[in-house]
Amino acid sequence: MADPSSSPQSLTLSTSPPPPPPPTLQSTTSEPPPPPPTHRSSSLFPFLNKPLNRPKLRVTSEFDSDSLLFLNKVSCKLFDNLAKLKLSFQNNSQREVTQPQVSLTSKYLSVLYDVEEKNTFIKSTVDVSPRLQLRALHNVNAQQGEVAMEANLAEPGYSLELSSPVPIGYPRATLKFPLGEVSIQEREEGEEEEEKYKRMLSVNGILKRQVMDGVCSALYTDEELRLRYAYKDEALSFIPTISLPSNAASFAFKRRFSPSDKLSYWYKFDSNMWSAVYKRTYGKDYKFKAGYDSEVRLGWASLWVGDEAGKVKTTPMKMKVQFMLQVPQDDIKTSVLMFRVKKRWDI
Repeated sequence: MADPSSSPQSLTLSTSPPPPPPPTLQSTTSEPPPPPPTHRSSSLFPFLNKPLNRPKLRVTSEFDSDSLLFLNKVSCKLFDNLAKLKLSFQNNSQREVTQPQVSLTSKYLSVLYDVEEKNTFIKSTVDVSPRLQLRALHNVNAQQGEVAMEANLAEPGYSLELSSPVPIGYPRATLKFPLGEVSIQEREEGEEEEEKYKRMLSVNGILKRQVMDGVCSALYTDEELRLRYAYKDEALSFIPTISLPSNAASFAFKRRFSPSDKLSYWYKFDSNMWSAVYKRTYGKDYKFKAGYDSEVRLGWASLWVGDEAGKVKTTPMKMKVQFMLQVPQDDIKTSVLMFRVKKRWDI
């Protein structure tokens, strides 16, 4: 008689894994089932995978005692910093709101709406390929704009840009290279009363080249050539400039006495006008400047509390203050003390 354990049915039953033990009361209460998802996952839009929180508001106010105006900006970042929404307006001495503007800015599209003019300005930038970029500007009320295409050439530092006004205008071609850029555009020139125009090519450009220990540059625009040489080292800067064919010449001289002291001087040969500025810094957040301008016959002195060129968020208490004293040479009694305050709040 055959052994029942040797049958195929018995062999299959003996090799199958034993059933799992029933869950205990302790495991059931300590590990509750996960809650159902509240939103749908999306790989295309990562910000949809995160819970929606109120965006942080950034409020910046600036007051200028000279114009008696408050300049206010309220902005916030949306969709995980993919776009920025900003509202800007002014308050005059009568507390009236003027020049309100609303803008939405992103990497590829920017829209600015002027509330008073009821006009919209649109700017778009699209990277078609790693070497090709398209840009477009449009003024809705004026029905005018510009379309530009820039292509990076095979050589590094070289690019070609083609732009044209829309709907009417002559195209412009600009070649950019490591030593500068040159642009060519067709234009009309003539007398408007006689309605006689002739077409001609307009060439503008700038060239820069290292010469000895400085940089020599030539800027040609509107049939005027401006030659400039800039020499600079750790303690001294010397910048002569001449314009042709007007022969207007000037030079700038800058001397740094220490890391915190600097004197700048400008002189114009054609008008014998000059100006000078002395600057001294105390750390990063304090700067004193004093100067004189012979063209307007005015002496002045100013004190900055907070980084003058930096952003408000990097200054102590997120605030910058400037005090300026202006003393006219002709009438000292009309001297004016002005101040400017800029403060930022993060809400």
